Amino acid sequence: MFSPILVHDFLRQSAKLYPEKIAVICGDEQITYKNLNTASDHLSYELVNCGVNRQDRVVVFLDNCIESVISLYGILKAQSIFVIINGAIKPKKLAYILQDADARILISHTSKANVIKETFKTINNDIKIIWNGETKNIPKILTSCSISWDSIFIEHSGQNSPSFNTHERSERLDIDLAALIYTSGTTGEPKGVMTSHYNMISAARSIIQYLQNTNDDIILNILPLAFGYGLYQVITSIMFGGTVVLEKSFIYMHNVLQRIPEMSITGFPFVPTILSMMLKLQDIEKYNLDSLRYVTNAGAALPIPYIKKFRTLFPKISLYSMYGLTECVRVSYLSPDKIDALPGSAGRSMPNCEVLLINEAGNECSPGETGELVVRGANVMKGYWNAPEKTARVFRQDRYSGETLLYTGDFFKQDDEGYLFFIGRKDDLINCRGERLSAKEIEDIICEKKEVIEAAVIGVPDETLGQAVKAYVSCDKNIQITEKDIIKHCKINLEPFAVPKYVEFVDSLPKTDNGKINKLTLKNEAYLKGKK
Repeated sequence: MFSPILVHDFLRQSAKLYPEKIAVICGDEQITYKNLNTASDHLSYELVNCGVNRQDRVVVFLDNCIESVISLYGILKAQSIFVIINGAIKPKKLAYILQDADARILISHTSKANVIKETFKTINNDIKIIWNGETKNIPKILTSCSISWDSIFIEHSGQNSPSFNTHERSERLDIDLAALIYTSGTTGEPKGVMTSHYNMISAARSIIQYLQNTNDDIILNILPLAFGYGLYQVITSIMFGGTVVLEKSFIYMHNVLQRIPEMSITGFPFVPTILSMMLKLQDIEKYNLDSLRYVTNAGAALPIPYIKKFRTLFPKISLYSMYGLTECVRVSYLSPDKIDALPGSAGRSMPNCEVLLINEAGNECSPGETGELVVRGANVMKGYWNAPEKTARVFRQDRYSGETLLYTGDFFKQDDEGYLFFIGRKDDLINCRGERLSAKEIEDIICEKKEVIEAAVIGVPDETLGQAVKAYVSCDKNIQITEKDIIKHCKINLEPFAVPKYVEFVDSLPKTDNGKINKLTLKNEAYLKGKK
């Protein structure tokens, strides 16, 4: 009987082919494919025992670690939907996601107990927590709904992996959701991108094909698993039977680069911020990067000077410039043999994906004409969770075939050979350190200060960050407030990468004729100031 292939089937397949091979390494810890498969079976069994049903949502609130990988595959084996969120998230956004996803289970580490305690004060969901780490000091408010991670594996330690497969429900549809990947939107509220097994497998296969991955590859991933770019390093590696090395941060670039020769790393994904930090190291030539076969970039376009410097320093390493977004993972890539001739290009569409550029009249653009990028293919996700109106604006039905097309909101030009060149973004998102930030979310936080009358946030060019966050703030003249006060408040309520780098106080903000804040004026002013 035909049985569709689901994402977690690739873990089982790799566990059969390479049982004793190391699947994941994090710090001094590592886990084989056999043990990863068994551990995720144990977790899956426990989730079902806790009443988790098919397509229920389970939230993973952990830093990059082996437990995160066990969790996502255990959730999938329970035929549920995983939701991985950034380990630096604040209570307000955590509460929003837990409620929006209607989460049944939260998997986290005891080091995050205080954040979760504050979160649970504001939500009504009946959510059980699976705690990893020492549980002695968990606040009492959280103990009544708690399960110890260790107890799950102690309880089932005498049972073999195959016995756990019997609990898996007979319904197997590859159009079922595998994940909700939350991304910030122009409204300021995170949007859960609905990702099916079919979407995830199709995208991963295409990426593996053009990167030419084999089971000899060892990937160094310093990007958070909450970020689609980071998540797919794990998904693809498990699919082709490789090894992924997880790091929790790229703040200490020296430590990151040391891992490359230590672990014989062959693949290294980064965003412009990471490459900028690398290239600013005065003694970068001393690091042995001979094992690297390729590096990739996504999240934001690489500045051409960065590309040229990297190519000069490391001419033997293949550099893949890529374009993608959470709503379809990846769209295009520039083959390494074209990087010197076309350093400003985002390449051409990847396998099993087609792109169109549509002008304001709704017609397909001619070469050299600017238009909105529209994506067609199995990698196009199913829409936004609990947001039919937002879904309808971005995921539209093709007038002829009825299939879903993704309108990205990004503008490109295309040359005669089909190579894409990014022009600009349609919406109000800011690309900082590879993260897509919502200006409105930051503005709302700033406006929580009683001294603030209005705030407007924009992205300004920054050599290291791609775009830096700049806040224009109009305040009550009778109350004293400083730049440090604004930044301190943001640090308390926002992830580190969303905190403004610049704060400028103004008497009033420019307005359009209909009374809206005119951000175009602010962007032009910021640009002119930067040129002086």
